[in-house]
Amino acid sequence: MADVVGPKGKVTGFEPSQFTAKPESQQKWLALQARRPEVQWTSYPFEGFTAPAGSFDFTLINLNYHDLYWQSEKFGIPFTDPAAFVKALYAATRPGGIVGVIDHVGPAGDTRAIADRLHRIDPAVVKADFTKAGFVLDGESPLLANPQDDHGRNVFDPAIRGKTDRFLFRFRKPK
Repeated sequence: MADVVGPKGKVTGFEPSQFTAKPESQQKWLALQARRPEVQWTSYPFEGFTAPAGSFDFTLINLNYHDLYWQSEKFGIPFTDPAAFVKALYAATRPGGIVGVIDHVGPAGDTRAIADRLHRIDPAVVKADFTKAGFVLDGESPLLANPQDDHGRNVFDPAIRGKTDRFLFRFRKPK
């Protein structure tokens, strides 16, 4: 993203502190910061995303929105409220700002159970979450679709890893 916004633009990368706390994660985090010093890196508690009001023109959530419905004792991920996350994101987005969401297509059903078992999400859930917060669905693309993906495999399954059926949505905050 830093290459796209140019020298006058600003990019902030957010990563949950649960994924940056271990020494091996810290080394990767520091290497990333050294590689891209123009990017501001922000670590936050997974369950407590915040950002300054009206600070984002564009946000990209890439392959991890489903994680807001996931819990993991192993990774220290507590029960998270997706509505609180999207509400905070809405407040942080400037009027007219865009949020892009890319994620693995999942089946309909119990969203938390599906996210836990498959690391996928029903696209209708994402649309509902964002529109409930006030965003408007402004576009979608089949660019990342894979009709051969049966949506019943965990995204980490080697048979489908890197080749999942993905949706791509563009939401806009009204002016």
